[in-house]
Amino acid sequence: MSDVAIRRDGHAGRITLTRPKALNALSYEMCLEIDAALQAWAQDRAVSLVVIDAEGEKAFCAGGDIAEIYATGRAGDYSYARRFWRDEYRMNARIAEFPKPVVSFLQGFTMGGGVGLGCHASHRVVGDSSQIAMPECGIGLVPDVGGSLLLARAPGQLGAYLGLTGARMGPGDAIHAGFADLYRTEADWPQIKTALCETGDIAGLTGAPPPQAPLAAEAALIDAAFGQDRLAAVVDALEGTDSAFAQRARAAVLRNSPLAMACALAMLRRLQATDTIRTALALEYRFTHRALGASDFLEGIRAAIIDRDRSPRWRHARVGDVTQAEVAAMLAALGAEELSFETREERTQ
Repeated sequence: MSDVAIRRDGHAGRITLTRPKALNALSYEMCLEIDAALQAWAQDRAVSLVVIDAEGEKAFCAGGDIAEIYATGRAGDYSYARRFWRDEYRMNARIAEFPKPVVSFLQGFTMGGGVGLGCHASHRVVGDSSQIAMPECGIGLVPDVGGSLLLARAPGQLGAYLGLTGARMGPGDAIHAGFADLYRTEADWPQIKTALCETGDIAGLTGAPPPQAPLAAEAALIDAAFGQDRLAAVVDALEGTDSAFAQRARAAVLRNSPLAMACALAMLRRLQATDTIRTALALEYRFTHRALGASDFLEGIRAAIIDRDRSPRWRHARVGDVTQAEVAAMLAALGAEELSFETREERTQ
């Protein structure tokens, strides 16, 4: 049985994640099914828009299903992970570039792979339960699935704060940071979806006043600390204030992978000069292509998900130990292995 329900509903193409017990974690097979549907609907005149949602109250999608990536990576096989990421990133680009409106409904946890599925939609709806985050640096990976571009576009240095700490955003902060567009109470969502499907028109899709954005009140501190170009300087800046917010941010940075954070920070600086999802995904793929053999990713998964001891042994003991040469090596061009955006059919022709 598929873990995603794909169907036509009136004038809409419908994509619903259907594995709520697993917090709708996104598997490789789900990515391929979603991407195939999007390719078909882009050319289907009977489909006016796409609606993406999920079953359950706890999560829209709490991330990618990385069990197989971990198992194959530990066995020394990196090909599965690279294939997963390549095809997932192509799906992320297709959503961002889709020629018709795409409306996503982001209840509960939307993290990692869930951001790639839901937060590149043209119309992103959040409610009171919404918690959005890019926590990849905590498992030795960089913010990916196009999330690096969303972070780079966030106001001031908010994206660097969110990417390095993995902090969660409620609905107000998600709208403030550019990860969502509209707030509506979740009791309203069923009738909104029904209207979208019946009319095929987004003209009636409107938002209510969103809750406050607590992170907006911390903008000056965030900009001062996370505007630094080196991780050690970020930590030093956070140490220089007795703000409880700053100390929580410092603790989060000191928990996460130094290599992943250093690379994430370098990526965000590069991406502030671009507005293309493909540029961001290609840059992310340079890291993830190398991740299983040259980063903290497998150790991060072991500590967080497999053994759950929450005591990762990172490659670098301190944030200041990562060299610019190491960052450059992780983000260097891949030559013939660079990410391309051809469809599977085009690649086999």
